[in-house]
Amino acid sequence: MLSFNNIACRRDRALLFDRVSLVIHRGQKVGLTGANGCGKSSLFAMIQGELEPDDGDISLQQNITVTHVAQESHSSDAPAIEYVIDGDRKLRSIEAQLQAVADNGEKHAELLADYDQAGGYTIKSRAGSLLNGLGFLTEQHNTPVSDFSGGWRMRLNLAQALMSPSDLLLLDEPTNHLDLDAVLWLENWLRAREGTLLMISHDREFLDRITTHTLHIEQQAGTLYTGNYSAFEQQRGARLANQQAMYVKQQATMAQMQSFVDRFRAKATKAKQAQSRLKMLERMTSIAPAHVDSPFKFSFRAPESLPNPLVLISEADIGYDDNVVLKNITMNIQSGDRIGLLGANGAGKSTLIKAIVGDLELLTGERLPAQKLKLGYFAQHQVDQLRDEHTAMDAIMEVDPALSDAQARNYLGGFGFTGDQALQSAKTMSGGERARLALSLIVYQKPNLLLLDEPTNHLDIQMRDALAEALQNYGGALLVISHDRSLLRSVVDDLVLVSDGAVAPFDDDLDGYARWLSDYRSRTNADANAALSTQRQNDDGTVTNTVSSIDRKQQKRDQAAIRAKLRPLTRAIEQSERKLEQWVTQLSDTRDRLASNELYNSENKSKLTELLALEAEQKQQVAQLEDELLENMQALEQAETDGAAD
Repeated sequence: MLSFNNIACRRDRALLFDRVSLVIHRGQKVGLTGANGCGKSSLFAMIQGELEPDDGDISLQQNITVTHVAQESHSSDAPAIEYVIDGDRKLRSIEAQLQAVADNGEKHAELLADYDQAGGYTIKSRAGSLLNGLGFLTEQHNTPVSDFSGGWRMRLNLAQALMSPSDLLLLDEPTNHLDLDAVLWLENWLRAREGTLLMISHDREFLDRITTHTLHIEQQAGTLYTGNYSAFEQQRGARLANQQAMYVKQQATMAQMQSFVDRFRAKATKAKQAQSRLKMLERMTSIAPAHVDSPFKFSFRAPESLPNPLVLISEADIGYDDNVVLKNITMNIQSGDRIGLLGANGAGKSTLIKAIVGDLELLTGERLPAQKLKLGYFAQHQVDQLRDEHTAMDAIMEVDPALSDAQARNYLGGFGFTGDQALQSAKTMSGGERARLALSLIVYQKPNLLLLDEPTNHLDIQMRDALAEALQNYGGALLVISHDRSLLRSVVDDLVLVSDGAVAPFDDDLDGYARWLSDYRSRTNADANAALSTQRQNDDGTVTNTVSSIDRKQQKRDQAAIRAKLRPLTRAIEQSERKLEQWVTQLSDTRDRLASNELYNSENKSKLTELLALEAEQKQQVAQLEDELLENMQALEQAETDGAAD
């Protein structure tokens, strides 16, 4: 479907990758990984025809449609739902043709058939489902695009791309502007989607649950691995270990040859042998040492004091002016607490953190900070507040003017700012570099309470791993909001749920939260549909609320019936997902075994036949479970629609 033939890419005279050759087949879901700046986005630009390879060529099968997420944040007066529907260009074209031939009955009838086949009669419900899944409220569907902030417009761009029925979908870090709830929804949607997917992401758990292959770029080469990100890590680890062993062996051989040459080059009796070895050294292909160590090495400096409690929020109403977001909240943060905040979009997680920090004044109640409280607060606005003209060196020296140049460079090196990078102005930095710099400034100040609001946005996997390792050894208290489940699983001990204006411990794990969220959405949809049913349109266009005439007990019984009807479907989806994940893992393991060269020797013929049969069986099971999952998801969507209609 998509072929790369010896392609090379240079940007600003630097070679990003060279002689990359591989084929992506129809239906594969490929994760594109590698450190920031290795050329992933450039590869996307080449596929879209926006950038020409410096060498080689890219070939795309004829009549293949490609969709990507627009990176621009458009300001439009169009309603959000219409903006999303614009992503289905074929349907929009049919609609335009229908208007043009309104007077031609025969042609109009033909186009109506095309409109039906293209899903025109369900387009609004499908677009609405996308919007709801990505965190938009139903009442926001008709809000003009221009009324949304930049981050929410990027969600609209993502929804518009998902609306397109394309053969190849390109997604560049789709989770960056999403919270955990939207990430969980998108994960399920992409798993069920037919068609080919090529996706850049630094979220290892997101990649693990979606991708079937991994295209990794490093050391100016691109390699396509079979399996998800975890399978790739295992394969790459084995390859690097073997490569390192080969490198050590080769260096020993070359050292022996060089020693012989040095000792006997001038001796007539040994001159020919020395010259022969010299030529062998010149011809020998160098094997690069395995670069497996992360470029990021840092740790949190030990807090100077650990008072108890660090912050007490007592009987507080939290919100903005007359809008109470969280009511009667009491929260006691102790030294050593490691808390992950969960909650549906808009529940008030960031509002709670702002109140704990003291950036948001309580409407009622008390905030009692410890006398020696030292906060470290990381959020997007901290990243945005970096002074454009400052370099990394300027920023750290402003925090501690007593630092020597060498000390500052050594510290910043742990965050990837080495050499001239430490002298690069913030305005020329990428989003990931700015985030790393902001984090480095917080780490340096030895906080005893660390509050992180989506700290992994724009960070690559190596930096995320380094952050997780540093947080595991951090001696203070930690409160974190993140859509990166790998980070949450590795650094927090307790989960707290923010929901319906309350804050309470969540006694399940992250998988349990996914189940809770699915049930919560079902309840919310049922409640919203019930609310809509209590309004009626008058002849003069006004809306009268008739809720007082409805039997509230009956309404609750109806909602309970809807939830009861949806629950088996929700459980069936969860069961299908678990089974599918197990079979995909087994299939990946089998393909890893089939990759062994020794397997294709004549003495292993029977073992090869056995593994090929096993692979065929596993592929069939995966296909059946994918179909089953899709059917269950469609059934759930239809049941939700039927419930709304009732």
